[in-house]
Amino acid sequence: MKIAPATLSKFAKLGIVTPFDLVLHLPLRYEDETRITRIADLTPGVSAQVEGEIIHSEVMFRPRRSLVCQLQDDSGILYLRFLNFYPSQQKQLAVGKKIRALGEPRMGFFGDEMVHPKCRNTGESTPLKQALTPVYPTTAGLPQLTLTKHIHAALNELQLDDTLPEPIRQRLRLPEFEPSVKLLHQPPPDTDEDALLARAHPAWMRIKFDELLAQQLSMRVHYRERSRRVAPKLGAHNKLTDGLLKDLPFALTGAQKKVWHEISADLSRPHPMQRLLQGDVGSGKTVVAALAALQAIENGYQAAFMAPTEILAEQHYLKLRDWLAPLGIEPVWLSGSLKKKDKTAAAERIASGDTQLAIGTHALFQTSVEFKKLGLVIVDEQHKFGVQQRLALRGKGTTLLPPVRGKAGMGVGMESLTDSTPALHGGGSSEPHQLMMSATPIPRTLAMSYYADLDVSVIDELPPGRTPIVTKLVNDARREEVFERVRVACLEGRQAYWVCPLIDESEALQLQTALETHTTLTQIFPELRIGLAHGKLSSAEKAQTMAAFKAGELQLLVATTVIEVGVDVPNASLMVIDHAERMGLAQLHQLRGRVGRGAAESMCVLLFQNPLSELARARLKIIYENTDGFEIAQQDLRLRGPGELLGARQSGVPMLRFADLGEDDKLLDKARDIADEMLRDFPESAQAHLQRWMANKPDYLRT
Repeated sequence: MKIAPATLSKFAKLGIVTPFDLVLHLPLRYEDETRITRIADLTPGVSAQVEGEIIHSEVMFRPRRSLVCQLQDDSGILYLRFLNFYPSQQKQLAVGKKIRALGEPRMGFFGDEMVHPKCRNTGESTPLKQALTPVYPTTAGLPQLTLTKHIHAALNELQLDDTLPEPIRQRLRLPEFEPSVKLLHQPPPDTDEDALLARAHPAWMRIKFDELLAQQLSMRVHYRERSRRVAPKLGAHNKLTDGLLKDLPFALTGAQKKVWHEISADLSRPHPMQRLLQGDVGSGKTVVAALAALQAIENGYQAAFMAPTEILAEQHYLKLRDWLAPLGIEPVWLSGSLKKKDKTAAAERIASGDTQLAIGTHALFQTSVEFKKLGLVIVDEQHKFGVQQRLALRGKGTTLLPPVRGKAGMGVGMESLTDSTPALHGGGSSEPHQLMMSATPIPRTLAMSYYADLDVSVIDELPPGRTPIVTKLVNDARREEVFERVRVACLEGRQAYWVCPLIDESEALQLQTALETHTTLTQIFPELRIGLAHGKLSSAEKAQTMAAFKAGELQLLVATTVIEVGVDVPNASLMVIDHAERMGLAQLHQLRGRVGRGAAESMCVLLFQNPLSELARARLKIIYENTDGFEIAQQDLRLRGPGELLGARQSGVPMLRFADLGEDDKLLDKARDIADEMLRDFPESAQAHLQRWMANKPDYLRT
């Protein structure tokens, strides 16, 4: 198939790289040019094709320049209006011409009309099309005609053998692959168009299942491949870990003990742990991470603890420094805001092995930072880091040699599935264990789809003594009442947060709003001690402010969303979120979790401003009615889709193109089970399926 270079570059913008990508470039919608509708039978708003003779054609100049034609058939007259037109169109639509026009009728100034219909001249016996006409997603400079030509060529030239074993296909009652994909590109006139557009047609079910199956296969292959790689055995010596547990002012919950035992067992194995630790806001993930770091340290290895924001990383640093000091361990702090000499000193301590625990932001994976003996990588709020960032930190450990066995050219994790012999690594090379944490609970379908190659631990209970948080929705018109509630709470000895809104994703505007809010509240509450926290403060200034708030020296903290995670002040019992309608569900839930950490009854006030969009109204209703993070995440998935929920722009995780995790959860369940069956019983088919769907998508396998 020969394709011009200019066309290839446009294809690349659509993600079309291989001929098979053309096969999977499926229509957005269809046009029905298989039938003719009489003008008298047209329904406003319903697209249809009419046929007749042009009986009048003129260029009109009021209200604006346009070409207006009258098309007549044996049942009536329809106006055709073109706001942008060329001389060639005037000739095509001259009086006496017989044409077919496809468009959406509506009531116009003169009567029924179509605006910019698709027109073509007809002869005495021009046949109707025998299939619905596909309309494909395209890009500037790439006409539908060009796309259609190359897609049809790919359909005719490629071998579209079924990669799903026949016994499995029949058991699942799925249609064959080739007829399914050809039907979607060229549906016969009697095809249920509503089912096509809703992606509920059996042909769509087959395509969606194949996509989910490819994803599940790739995850399972990666999971198996991980068991062939080498990591240091970090056995449980229970010296430092027992010391921390004895010194803590609280006991672990049952859920914390359970996940800690899972993590400890993983660290003791000679293969790299890749475990996702989930827990709702305030469930106590940090102490579990500290225990994991200590198990690495007591085996003579270093641990790295990375968080996405400086304020969260610093909170971890301060907490862990206090916990580990009695054990003789002094963590090192590394962030982008440190002065050059401090960064150099921190990097030298890490490289020499003088420090056993490094805590910081993305500065930890800069090329200038080298670990002497890295055994464990802990990544908090892991979905906020890109894939390459996580890989860079993991790569700070001993260099991992590639497996000896495997077929060339198959990509990462695409070794021959028929070779069950463990891969051979030379020289005892290894990589560090990895623990990823998330306080944003991940819905089950999302975890099954995008984290199926990981082991997952869940802390599903909160520490005792936590009081339920009351959530209030308050219109901005009642702002004065909120001011009074803040004043009363602070004068009674409690503390409060006032969180400023995120404005158009602009950090500069958010900072300006925070400064203005701080000034306003200082004038309203002259009797209160009010602090200010935002992302532009220096590390020392932020630490000083947060320490003062935690110590009770400040009664009210005005802050941007930098306090979303990691801030733990038990005496803070009131949270006011200004312009809550501008924030996402996960962010609202995280912010609300900053209160309710002590014995006092806590409240979160969501100040909103009308008019509300439908999405904002839905978000506020969900956060008002739910306190369970997993339920909120599930509803968030339905509202936003997996791309935004995962932070796909930052994460580099490829999204599903056809399947919908909110609607296709039953298909996902089947794909997961079939993936294991195919790898076990039909390895050649599994490899062919992966090669078809994943040949140019190796990042599916890198997590």
